[in-house]
Amino acid sequence: MRDKIQAILENAGKVIIGKEKVTTLMLAALLADGHVLLEDVPGTGKTKLARALAKSLGLEFGRIQFTPDMLPADITGLHIYNRQSNEFELKKGPVFTNILLADEINRATPRTQAGLLECMEERQVTIDGKTEYLDMPFFVVATQNPVETAGTFSLPEAQLDRFLMKLSMGLPGREEEIRILETYRNEEPLPGLQAVVSKEELLQMKREVVQVYVHRSIEEYMVDLVAATRENTKTVMGVSPRGTLALLRGAKAWAWIHDRDYVIPDDVKAVAAAILAHRVVLSYGQSRYRDSVKLIEEILESVETPTEEFEKP
Repeated sequence: MRDKIQAILENAGKVIIGKEKVTTLMLAALLADGHVLLEDVPGTGKTKLARALAKSLGLEFGRIQFTPDMLPADITGLHIYNRQSNEFELKKGPVFTNILLADEINRATPRTQAGLLECMEERQVTIDGKTEYLDMPFFVVATQNPVETAGTFSLPEAQLDRFLMKLSMGLPGREEEIRILETYRNEEPLPGLQAVVSKEELLQMKREVVQVYVHRSIEEYMVDLVAATRENTKTVMGVSPRGTLALLRGAKAWAWIHDRDYVIPDDVKAVAAAILAHRVVLSYGQSRYRDSVKLIEEILESVETPTEEFEKP
């Protein structure tokens, strides 16, 4: 199965140029049964990345453009009365899909944002008291613009905690931007993208990720990293136990992607900033996300790295 990973990355790379690390982290989040928040300025390829991943994996793709007047029912769906059958019928919302792009999620009101919480955490939707289960896999890719904040509603910590990772596409370098121009010179490559993995193969990958072995010393290392976020003088609130579990899942997925059935410290370090930075609340004067990332990097430098044999005995 792991030979399929490179095929997915190469396939998505036909559309998203020079962002293999971000694509790999998104794939790791999907395999770890999590969700991703993409924060970046417009035009960096956030939507294209989500679409390219859906096409490469042969998954159904749905998109919601969040606006201030949107209601929770616009996401989940609602029951509509059918005069002919004399019954209420469920009109499913866009959340009934495999990969859901929640575009500009911070433009919706907190009430509407909360409509996604049950979907993300429980993989189910309650509509008029009736529970409807979502198709697996279910993966939310939410986007937000960090620059234009007029008319937006910041995501509360409780909802940020539901995202396994927070990522940024970043602007391309000079050579990367030239490659983008060359790629898009004559036609848009996204419509021609073909699936390289089936849904059944993806679900098997997720099952294999769960079986990745984690040594006791690695677990202790992750707990020490999280404890350092709680004890640091720069933080008001550190990472919660949910964040520790997220770090465990993310590290296992990263190890599996890199052809190992056990986790090493480098796997933890590779995903730590993406998983932990958005979960810490910094003290006054250090509220920017980049400050949180810098703090996690400092903690990774200060906490002692284990050196035991990490393979399964």
